[in-house]
Amino acid sequence: MALDGYILCATPRSGSTLLCGLLAATGRAGDPHSFFRREDITEWAAHWGLSPHGGLGEDSGFDRAYLHAAITAGRARTPLFGLRLMAETLPELTALLDRLYPGLPDDRARLAQAFGRLAFVQLSRGDLLGQAISLVRARQTGLWHRAPDGTDVERLGPPRAPRYDHAAIAAELARLKQAGAQWDSWFARQGITPTALHYEDLAADPAAIVSKLCATLGIAPPPADEIRPGTARLADELNRDWAARFLSETG
Repeated sequence: MALDGYILCATPRSGSTLLCGLLAATGRAGDPHSFFRREDITEWAAHWGLSPHGGLGEDSGFDRAYLHAAITAGRARTPLFGLRLMAETLPELTALLDRLYPGLPDDRARLAQAFGRLAFVQLSRGDLLGQAISLVRARQTGLWHRAPDGTDVERLGPPRAPRYDHAAIAAELARLKQAGAQWDSWFARQGITPTALHYEDLAADPAAIVSKLCATLGIAPPPADEIRPGTARLADELNRDWAARFLSETG
């Protein structure tokens, strides 16, 4: 049975921006973004020419218009709708869909009602400490993504020098563990076995991961030499130094 779309279930700094860009570049797998991230809703609404009245959940007319616009944008004139979803956004999205489609038995049914037949893809990172350090550095320096040519792709703050912060790393590590557990628990409750992808494999061989995912989605993959990452890896020797220091301090 053909799919209508997919949801990329992820956590921050797990490689989701890299994978979303690669999928969009195929021209066959939609244009997945975090359309339902609370902090981005006003910006997306303005981009789509919508006028929010207090945000999602405050006006059912706006909620329906926003959902329709997100589906259109996530499909991007391709056969598939794509959505990136973080664990922290999941409860808000399912609550929105429960308001729009009351009486359905569970989240899986609500998502199917809104988006059709879906594949669920879970992108995770084995090195949670490295992921936490990446988060801390991004928040400190303001730089979240850089292109392969060295130019900034996403900068959310003024440039600042990174500084080691044990407490901040520990806090992010705990949040990432909680988010991973939240996804696992939700999949189990919904009876979903997601397609599991790993950041380490994606970073090592993007073409192989994109080809694997295209097969899962039922679309032909592009030639391997056309699969080119749009973002560069930011981790360097400083990340490794911080990891070694953190481990030494925590025993």
